[in-house]
Amino acid sequence: MKVNQWTMGLAAAGVISFGAVAQAEEKPSNQVLTAISGTQISGYVSTSVHWNPGQSTGFAGAAGSSYLAGKGDGFNLDVIQLTIQKPLDEGEWSAGYLAEIWMGPDAGVLGNTLGGGGTAGNISLAQGYIALNVPVGNGLTVKVGTFNTIVGYEGNNSPDNPNYSRSYAYTVGPFQHEGILASYKVNDVMSIQGGVVNAQNTGLGFRRTVQSQKTYLGSVSLTAPDSFGFLKGATLNAGVVTGQTGAAAAAAQSFQNIHVSGSLPTFSESVKLGVAYDLIRRENAADTASLAAYLTFKNVGIEKLSLNTRVEYFDNGGGGLALGGVAASAAGAEILATTITADYQLWANVLSRLEYRWDHDCSAGRSLPGNVNSGAVGVGNNNAHLVALSLVYKF
Repeated sequence: MKVNQWTMGLAAAGVISFGAVAQAEEKPSNQVLTAISGTQISGYVSTSVHWNPGQSTGFAGAAGSSYLAGKGDGFNLDVIQLTIQKPLDEGEWSAGYLAEIWMGPDAGVLGNTLGGGGTAGNISLAQGYIALNVPVGNGLTVKVGTFNTIVGYEGNNSPDNPNYSRSYAYTVGPFQHEGILASYKVNDVMSIQGGVVNAQNTGLGFRRTVQSQKTYLGSVSLTAPDSFGFLKGATLNAGVVTGQTGAAAAAAQSFQNIHVSGSLPTFSESVKLGVAYDLIRRENAADTASLAAYLTFKNVGIEKLSLNTRVEYFDNGGGGLALGGVAASAAGAEILATTITADYQLWANVLSRLEYRWDHDCSAGRSLPGNVNSGAVGVGNNNAHLVALSLVYKF
């Protein structure tokens, strides 16, 4: 039996026994290394610089979103995201997992944080699930744990979105769910998803006091085949989340999030067009709706330069969800938001974006943040401006 000097030293010091050394030498296979084989580590570090012309408080965005709140006129660490995962392989009964951790101020948005809300020391679990492959038909994939919501044009991770700042539709919707989600690819044209989760609202541990009251998810995605001629490659997505907020919420309510979006071919492969419609129906309250158009120009005129534009009309309804500007006056806000983002790749692995955003309150309710933001009706502004530089390193 061959034993290295370091192991012999530990045994001589009494830290480990000679019997354990002999037993270890008799089992050359390492179960720990076998278990983590295929595990991948990735993530990103997101930073930004914000300038809000004429506004000392800065633009806060919808629903008090800390993605933008508290960042005006300064330098910011947005979030550090770390993903550890083992993707599914080609085996019929293959299994994998994913753990996505957020650290920094933006982690407070998800609600399930270690540390106070909005503080720089927030740590939050964005996703954490086991993935299972079930050999049914073309293959059924099941996630069990907490995972991203299935509705919405934009996702939780800003680097994956066309713009740095989020849309109003995103910030008033759920970000994640805790439960079970099944995905199935019917064919090259259609894919479907369905799931059951504890509650409609974002955060871990939320659930109804009545065991039978759960939240249900469903979506369908269609992709036009080559036989559709000039429409080939066009996509149509529709999804719904219906249920109640968890008992941990201040006042449990029934919600229904309805999302429809799609992409259409254009005259050039360098130009992409997307549209999205979101409707939030809430118990005993007016509907909240958003209609947005996304237009991307990639490598047009200047190599490595892309322009991403978003125009969104957001109607918060007479008794809709409160915004982050002036909550008392924002319930009936109708806001037109225009965002232009220039993306130019200067450094390897770095996403560098310069963005200008203009939000206009069409209802003249002064629902947007201003120099004085006490929360009273009429204290805010009808216009809010944001100039932001975002730098994200992906690893």
